Amino acid sequence: MSKTPYSERIHIAFVGRRNAGKSSLMNRFVGQDLVIVSEIPGTTTDPVRKAMELLPFGPVVLIDTAGIDDIGELGEKRISKTIKIISEADYAVLVLDSQKKLSEYERNLIERFDKFEIPYAVVINKSDLGVNYELIEELNNLKIKFHTVSCLKDEGIYELKEKLAREIPGKDEIPLVGDLIKQHDIIVLVVPIDLGAPKGRLIMPQVQTIRESLDEDAIVVVAKDKELRAALAGLNRHPKLVVTDSQAIMRVVADVPDEIPLTTFSILMARYKGDLTEYVKGLRRIEELKNGDKILIAEACTHHAQEDDIGRVKIPRWLRLHTKKNLEIDIVSGHDFPDNLGDYKLIIHCGGCTLTRKMMQTRIKQAKYTGVPIVNYGVAISYMHGAVPRALEPFPEAIAEWEKISRLS
Repeated sequence: MSKTPYSERIHIAFVGRRNAGKSSLMNRFVGQDLVIVSEIPGTTTDPVRKAMELLPFGPVVLIDTAGIDDIGELGEKRISKTIKIISEADYAVLVLDSQKKLSEYERNLIERFDKFEIPYAVVINKSDLGVNYELIEELNNLKIKFHTVSCLKDEGIYELKEKLAREIPGKDEIPLVGDLIKQHDIIVLVVPIDLGAPKGRLIMPQVQTIRESLDEDAIVVVAKDKELRAALAGLNRHPKLVVTDSQAIMRVVADVPDEIPLTTFSILMARYKGDLTEYVKGLRRIEELKNGDKILIAEACTHHAQEDDIGRVKIPRWLRLHTKKNLEIDIVSGHDFPDNLGDYKLIIHCGGCTLTRKMMQTRIKQAKYTGVPIVNYGVAISYMHGAVPRALEPFPEAIAEWEKISRLS
């Protein structure tokens, strides 16, 4: 579990006002002096993350955040970052100061938890100083259960850990590929080794697909695109599924008989972390683009751009060739959309392998709230290369959405 990537862990955000004891509580939680603790309000400026095993629950990431009541111009930026973390968290711990009453800051946080459907726990810290009766009364009136701790005396911490381990929701059991194959099925994975391939290793979706296939007791065959024909010819029966890198989709379509189901790693990720039917809806916008329209290409991770980079070079080129339009294309990296999201006609997002499912879902919701269609790399690439609906056929809900779009076109 210690090697579980951040993107596959449940994220728990510690939030509250300055000096409520968020950092002290997180230090007690992990058993380390991880975060600087001070009497001076606003010591925590940027989010601090720590991966740990919350037994018996499993792997989690704890996030300490800046006070929601921070002040000044920098304080406003820290608050914005805290709010963003809250919206992407799987669970929140609202830390209250035992000596203070419930403020508008905490009330607003509770409303935000409800808005983003984030389960949370309320923790009253500094119980060694006694607890303000009015605070307890306010929480009782709101029918909010709470847990008391003293970080100074290390009281209630163990019980809080047990409480969270029981209450934190597990990950959505959405399979990457496990529901498409069964024991003894053959699955062929096409992994091109080109300029975009990391030296000496495979990318995360490829590794996850191999592992999940092995967990299903399937037989995994891995080949480069140039060796696919030889790999298929060497099998004594048809594979149950072929999964390819999106960039090789047309070469693979030509080599795989129609009766063999085919999809891409990126489309698998679209269903696993994103919203495949929402992405299929986004395909309609590609055909509606006009000269001068702004397109946003969003990558969740930052990496050194290659000579023929998929997001910065290939997708813009394919999009302009397909639409035959003079498009304005912006490219952003990281976990934030630009503030002017509503200016764009379409978002083309990466597979989100470094994001949690909650983070990816939040980004999709942002797009929907703003009214901007969104599609991911794999769905868009397959479409622009004529591999849709073929690459969607293993997924009935995606095919149903595609047929709906086709009738409207």
